Amino acid sequence: MAIERDPRGIGHMHSRAYDPGDPRAYLRPPSALQRFLGGSPFGVFVRLLLLSVLVGAGMALFGLTPGEIFWRSYDMVRVLIEHGLDTFHEFGNWILAGAMVVVPLWLLSRFLAFNRR
Repeated sequence: MAIERDPRGIGHMHSRAYDPGDPRAYLRPPSALQRFLGGSPFGVFVRLLLLSVLVGAGMALFGLTPGEIFWRSYDMVRVLIEHGLDTFHEFGNWILAGAMVVVPLWLLSRFLAFNRR
């Protein structure tokens, strides 16, 4: 039992473990495994089994296999990386070209500003 205080300063007894109006009051609290899984292990197993059958039937309907999905995903990631690296290579060239103009002008302006002080 925990004692909670109301704003007026008068304490009252309140049990968080048992509330006769709550239909879950007679149930045990879920274990760490049940909290992790999101329900009882058997119930989660049955839901995953039914979902696996539905997804497998859908994949068979479209002629997909797990290996084909893996290799298509692998090829897509590889192509994205190759194009991304090409983009970074161009971006790096832009940075170098701009720096060849900007950095000397910046240094020149700093030297001129230093001489004025």
